[in-house]
Amino acid sequence: MKISAELVAKRFHNHHIFKNVSLQFESPTCYALLGANGSGKSTLLRIIAGIQSPTKGKVIHSFDGKEIAQEHCFKNISFCAPGMDLVEEMTLKEFLQFHFGFKKMMPGFTIDKIIEFTGLKNVENKFIGDYSSGMKQRVKLAQAIFSDTPALFLDEPCTNLDQKGVDQYRNWVTEYGKNRLVIIASNELREYDFCNNRIEMESLK
Repeated sequence: MKISAELVAKRFHNHHIFKNVSLQFESPTCYALLGANGSGKSTLLRIIAGIQSPTKGKVIHSFDGKEIAQEHCFKNISFCAPGMDLVEEMTLKEFLQFHFGFKKMMPGFTIDKIIEFTGLKNVENKFIGDYSSGMKQRVKLAQAIFSDTPALFLDEPCTNLDQKGVDQYRNWVTEYGKNRLVIIASNELREYDFCNNRIEMESLK
Protein backbone atom coordinates (compact mmCIF):
# COMPACT_ATOMS: atom_id res chain seq x y z
CA MET A 1 0.00 0.00 0.00
CA LYS A 2 1.11 3.56 -0.69
CA ILE A 3 -0.09 6.77 0.93
CA SER A 4 0.90 10.22 -0.27
CA ALA A 5 0.21 13.39 1.70
CA GLU A 6 0.45 16.45 -0.54
CA LEU A 7 0.81 19.92 1.02
CA VAL A 8 -1.43 18.92 3.92
CA ALA A 9 -2.36 21.50 6.55
CA LYS A 10 -4.56 21.40 9.63
CA ARG A 11 -5.88 24.45 11.42
CA PHE A 12 -8.05 24.67 14.51
CA HIS A 13 -9.66 28.09 14.70
CA ASN A 14 -6.75 30.44 13.87
CA HIS A 15 -3.97 28.10 14.95
CA HIS A 16 -2.10 25.93 12.46
CA ILE A 17 -1.04 22.59 13.94
CA PHE A 18 1.04 22.00 10.78
CA LYS A 19 0.98 23.18 7.19
CA ASN A 20 2.43 22.31 3.78
CA VAL A 21 3.30 18.77 4.88
CA SER A 22 4.24 16.44 2.04
CA LEU A 23 5.10 12.85 2.96
CA GLN A 24 5.02 9.45 1.33
CA PHE A 25 4.52 6.11 3.06
CA GLU A 26 4.87 2.75 1.39
CA SER A 27 4.66 -0.87 2.50
CA PRO A 28 6.29 -2.98 3.75
CA THR A 29 7.81 -0.37 6.03
CA CYS A 30 7.38 0.77 9.63
CA TYR A 31 7.29 4.53 10.23
CA ALA A 32 7.23 6.43 13.52
CA LEU A 33 5.65 9.88 13.84
CA LEU A 34 7.43 11.45 16.80
CA GLY A 35 6.70 14.48 18.91
CA ALA A 36 5.67 15.78 22.30
CA ASN A 37 2.06 15.91 23.42
CA GLY A 38 0.26 18.57 21.38
CA SER A 39 2.75 18.41 18.50
CA GLY A 40 0.07 17.21 16.07
CA LYS A 41 1.23 13.64 15.52
CA SER A 42 -2.14 12.09 16.38
CA THR A 43 -3.95 14.57 14.14
CA LEU A 44 -1.59 13.86 11.25
CA LEU A 45 -2.04 10.11 11.77
CA ARG A 46 -5.84 10.46 11.57
CA ILE A 47 -5.55 12.56 8.42
CA ILE A 48 -3.21 10.06 6.77
CA ALA A 49 -5.65 7.29 7.73
CA GLY A 50 -8.55 9.14 6.12
CA ILE A 51 -10.38 9.46 9.44
CA GLN A 52 -10.05 13.24 9.59
CA SER A 53 -10.00 15.78 6.76
CA PRO A 54 -7.13 18.26 6.32
CA THR A 55 -7.84 21.97 6.20
CA LYS A 56 -5.82 22.12 2.98
CA GLY A 57 -4.02 19.66 0.77
CA LYS A 58 -4.93 16.06 0.01
CA VAL A 59 -4.07 12.48 0.91
CA ILE A 60 -3.99 9.80 -1.78
CA HIS A 61 -4.29 6.11 -0.88
CA SER A 62 -3.37 3.48 -3.45
CA PHE A 63 -2.96 -0.28 -3.56
CA ASP A 64 -1.33 -2.27 -6.36
CA GLY A 65 -1.01 0.96 -8.33
CA LYS A 66 -4.72 1.80 -8.15
CA GLU A 67 -6.10 4.75 -6.21
CA ILE A 68 -8.52 3.88 -3.41
CA ALA A 69 -11.68 5.96 -3.09
CA GLN A 70 -12.00 7.77 0.24
CA GLU A 71 -15.10 5.81 1.23
CA HIS A 72 -13.21 2.51 0.85
CA CYS A 73 -10.13 3.44 2.89
CA PHE A 74 -11.48 1.78 6.04
CA LYS A 75 -11.28 -1.62 4.34
CA ASN A 76 -7.53 -1.23 3.89
CA ILE A 77 -6.51 0.42 7.16
CA SER A 78 -6.62 -0.84 10.74
CA PHE A 79 -6.50 1.81 13.44
CA CYS A 80 -5.91 1.84 17.18
CA ALA A 81 -5.86 4.90 19.44
CA PRO A 82 -6.42 5.53 23.17
CA GLY A 83 -9.54 7.60 22.50
CA MET A 84 -11.28 5.12 20.22
CA ASP A 85 -14.45 3.55 21.56
CA LEU A 86 -15.18 -0.09 22.17
CA VAL A 87 -18.74 -1.36 22.39
CA GLU A 88 -18.72 -1.75 26.16
CA GLU A 89 -22.17 -3.36 26.29
CA MET A 90 -20.75 -6.36 24.40
CA THR A 91 -18.67 -9.24 25.69
CA LEU A 92 -15.22 -9.69 24.20
CA LYS A 93 -16.40 -12.55 22.00
CA GLU A 94 -19.44 -10.54 20.81
CA PHE A 95 -17.29 -7.50 20.06
CA LEU A 96 -14.74 -9.43 18.02
CA GLN A 97 -17.51 -11.19 16.10
CA PHE A 98 -19.04 -7.78 15.40
CA HIS A 99 -15.72 -6.22 14.36
CA PHE A 100 -14.71 -9.07 12.08
CA GLY A 101 -18.08 -8.85 10.39
CA PHE A 102 -16.68 -5.69 8.78
CA LYS A 103 -12.99 -6.59 8.50
CA LYS A 104 -11.37 -9.83 7.43
CA MET A 105 -9.25 -11.67 9.97
CA MET A 106 -5.64 -12.44 9.18
CA PRO A 107 -5.26 -15.90 7.60
CA GLY A 108 -4.97 -18.69 10.16
CA PHE A 109 -6.81 -16.80 12.89
CA THR A 110 -10.16 -17.40 14.57
CA ILE A 111 -12.03 -15.45 17.22
CA ASP A 112 -10.99 -18.03 19.82
CA LYS A 113 -7.33 -17.80 18.80
CA ILE A 114 -7.36 -13.99 19.05
CA ILE A 115 -8.95 -14.19 22.50
CA GLU A 116 -6.29 -16.66 23.54
CA PHE A 117 -3.57 -14.31 22.23
CA THR A 118 -4.94 -11.42 24.30
CA GLY A 119 -4.76 -13.48 27.49
CA LEU A 120 -8.40 -12.61 28.21
CA LYS A 121 -9.92 -16.07 27.82
CA ASN A 122 -11.09 -16.08 31.42
CA VAL A 123 -13.18 -12.92 30.87
CA GLU A 124 -14.33 -13.48 27.28
CA ASN A 125 -17.98 -13.58 28.37
CA LYS A 126 -17.81 -10.47 30.57
CA PHE A 127 -18.89 -7.07 29.31
CA ILE A 128 -15.99 -4.99 28.00
CA GLY A 129 -17.28 -2.10 30.12
CA ASP A 130 -16.14 -4.07 33.18
CA TYR A 131 -12.57 -4.44 31.89
CA SER A 132 -9.63 -2.47 33.24
CA SER A 133 -8.07 0.21 31.03
CA GLY A 134 -5.15 -2.10 30.23
CA MET A 135 -7.46 -4.94 29.22
CA LYS A 136 -9.40 -2.58 26.94
CA GLN A 137 -6.15 -1.47 25.31
CA ARG A 138 -5.26 -5.08 24.55
CA VAL A 139 -8.64 -5.49 22.85
CA LYS A 140 -8.08 -2.33 20.79
CA LEU A 141 -4.67 -3.57 19.68
CA ALA A 142 -5.98 -7.03 18.85
CA GLN A 143 -8.85 -5.79 16.68
CA ALA A 144 -6.39 -3.68 14.69
CA ILE A 145 -3.37 -5.95 14.42
CA PHE A 146 -5.27 -9.13 13.58
CA SER A 147 -7.39 -7.51 10.86
CA ASP A 148 -6.23 -8.49 7.40
CA THR A 149 -5.41 -5.01 6.11
CA PRO A 150 -2.34 -3.78 4.21
CA ALA A 151 -1.97 -0.79 6.55
CA LEU A 152 -1.82 -0.64 10.36
CA PHE A 153 -1.96 2.70 12.21
CA LEU A 154 -1.23 2.83 15.95
CA ASP A 155 -1.50 5.93 18.12
CA GLU A 156 0.36 5.70 21.45
CA PRO A 157 -0.20 1.92 21.46
CA CYS A 158 1.19 1.18 24.93
CA THR A 159 -1.22 3.51 26.74
CA ASN A 160 -2.41 1.83 29.97
CA LEU A 161 -0.37 -1.34 29.35
CA ASP A 162 1.77 -2.99 32.00
CA GLN A 163 5.14 -4.50 31.05
CA LYS A 164 3.56 -7.80 30.05
CA GLY A 165 1.18 -5.93 27.77
CA VAL A 166 4.04 -3.91 26.27
CA ASP A 167 5.99 -7.08 25.50
CA GLN A 168 2.86 -8.59 23.95
CA TYR A 169 2.35 -5.51 21.77
CA ARG A 170 5.94 -5.55 20.55
CA ASN A 171 5.75 -9.24 19.68
CA TRP A 172 2.49 -8.75 17.79
CA VAL A 173 3.67 -5.79 15.74
CA THR A 174 7.05 -7.23 14.83
CA GLU A 175 5.50 -10.58 13.86
CA TYR A 176 2.24 -9.49 12.20
CA GLY A 177 3.32 -6.14 10.81
CA LYS A 178 6.15 -7.53 8.67
CA ASN A 179 4.54 -7.19 5.25
CA ARG A 180 2.36 -4.17 6.00
CA LEU A 181 2.57 -0.42 6.06
CA VAL A 182 2.84 0.37 9.78
CA ILE A 183 2.70 3.93 11.11
CA ILE A 184 3.06 4.55 14.84
CA ALA A 185 2.46 7.94 16.49
CA SER A 186 4.42 8.04 19.71
CA ASN A 187 6.74 9.81 22.12
CA GLU A 188 7.87 6.63 23.90
CA LEU A 189 10.85 4.72 22.54
CA ARG A 190 9.47 1.33 23.60
CA GLU A 191 6.56 1.81 21.20
CA TYR A 192 8.63 2.43 18.08
CA ASP A 193 12.31 1.49 18.54
CA PHE A 194 11.94 -1.22 15.86
CA CYS A 195 10.92 1.42 13.25
CA ASN A 196 13.76 2.40 10.93
CA ASN A 197 11.92 5.40 9.47
CA ARG A 198 11.28 8.22 11.92
CA ILE A 199 9.60 11.54 11.25
CA GLU A 200 9.89 14.34 13.83
CA MET A 201 6.83 16.61 13.93
CA GLU A 202 9.07 19.59 14.70
CA SER A 203 10.82 19.11 11.37
CA LEU A 204 7.48 19.55 9.57
CA LYS A 205 6.83 23.03 10.97
